[in-house]
Amino acid sequence: MIGRVLVAGLGLIGGSIALSIKRNHPKAEIMGYDIQETEREKAVAMKIVSEKAESFEKAAERADLIIMAAPVEETEKLMEQLSRITLKKEVTITDTGSTKGKTMRLADHLWPKKDRFIGGHPMAGSHQMGIQNAKSDLFENARYIFTPQSNVPSGKIDELMCWLSGTNAHFLTLDPEEHDYVTGIISHFPHIIAAGLANQAKGHAKKAPLVSLLAAGGFRDTTRIASSNPYMWKEIVKQNRNNLLSLLQEWQNEMNYIQSVLMENDDEAIVQFFEQAKEYRDSLPEPIKKAVSF
Repeated sequence: MIGRVLVAGLGLIGGSIALSIKRNHPKAEIMGYDIQETEREKAVAMKIVSEKAESFEKAAERADLIIMAAPVEETEKLMEQLSRITLKKEVTITDTGSTKGKTMRLADHLWPKKDRFIGGHPMAGSHQMGIQNAKSDLFENARYIFTPQSNVPSGKIDELMCWLSGTNAHFLTLDPEEHDYVTGIISHFPHIIAAGLANQAKGHAKKAPLVSLLAAGGFRDTTRIASSNPYMWKEIVKQNRNNLLSLLQEWQNEMNYIQSVLMENDDEAIVQFFEQAKEYRDSLPEPIKKAVSF
């Protein structure tokens, strides 16, 4: 495809999307914007974008596709800015945020015709942050979810898929609230648990240094996602607060249950606890991508 793409937010996700577009659409002009001048310069020096955008608004006015790859709260500020300027009539606006409910409610408020904004969430990433870790194949075989406004023409969604075809991702369209419910269970909540396990181990490691020395295999695999950006996860858990509060209550009930059967020394109940978990885990389809999902 030929046209101008503005990528706002030049971190791991934004840089990787820019590279994937560049790979499949070499004639496209990719403009890169970030609030940090150093990141804009890096993006140009690494040839991830073809032009450094000094002004988000001026670049947006020229763009055929606007991709906001910033943290959710920053994306909302960018959306407010977009609503106040004159954009191309056929421009498509999308984001990459890990939560969609609040973002889509804001989109409906800013663009009441509900025909312009397509929420997006590429469900892959890495605990390695920054544009220097961007990869054109970061999203290969990952799920890429769209939550379009209700009146967005199907042709516009197809066009966005074409722009993003270089990601080699598997596209899926969901309702925003369903997206937040499902990702809360399989992505956001596990991050809280991983962080909790790491914090618990840290507390014990102060008294027993062998805890850190012997933390291998299982513990490292289980807690790997705790290495992700704390500020990004602060925003995600706030945005998906209600779902996560409900899941935390369920988790506390589950932990109370296993605590009670351990106190009662109930062999059958203990085995059943692990059997049920194993049965469900073994029934899951093989992952199409081994990656940290957000």
